[in-house]
Amino acid sequence: MSFSPLIQQLITSLRCLPGVGPKSAQRMAFHLLERDERGALDLAEALTKAVAEIGHCRQCRTLSEADICDICASDGRDASLLCVLESPIDVLAVEQTGGYNGRYFVLSGHLSPIDGIGPEDLGIDQLLELIKTTEVKELILATNPTVEGEATSHFIAAQVKDLGIKVSRIAHGVPVGGELEFVDGGTLAHALAGRRSLL
Repeated sequence: MSFSPLIQQLITSLRCLPGVGPKSAQRMAFHLLERDERGALDLAEALTKAVAEIGHCRQCRTLSEADICDICASDGRDASLLCVLESPIDVLAVEQTGGYNGRYFVLSGHLSPIDGIGPEDLGIDQLLELIKTTEVKELILATNPTVEGEATSHFIAAQVKDLGIKVSRIAHGVPVGGELEFVDGGTLAHALAGRRSLL
């Protein structure tokens, strides 16, 4: 069975979302058209407005409606701490912990030569300039614990080694509440390598 061109266009458009395959896109499309027309119109309006009005913070590169985001504009943040992340959603994850009060820099990706993503695509020159012109004393590399994330953090560490600031990497390892028998070997190896002294 083939759908009308507009329904097919809606289904195809919904498939751009991560984790949404053909069947999920069909269910979403028919739900919006049959059961929630108001929700569909609100969604369309919100998407149009967000795409038109949301850009990137000039300082940290996270998503923001303003030229400078609320975090960068806040006087209550510790400007001596700068946490480097791969994505704006990572900023939200760190903020939700309530345990960090520094500032951020968002790379919007990681080094991936095979995909043609180099240092210039990640704003590393901008990061270095930010470190040189502000009071950053510690750079926290919080890229993802993937091969690309590790390579990105090593590259950045090499770029800042002569700037006289502390460079740290977030710990990776066994999750709180986890049991060792269920932890994969790579994660356990990271946990052992990143162990810290208690005394």
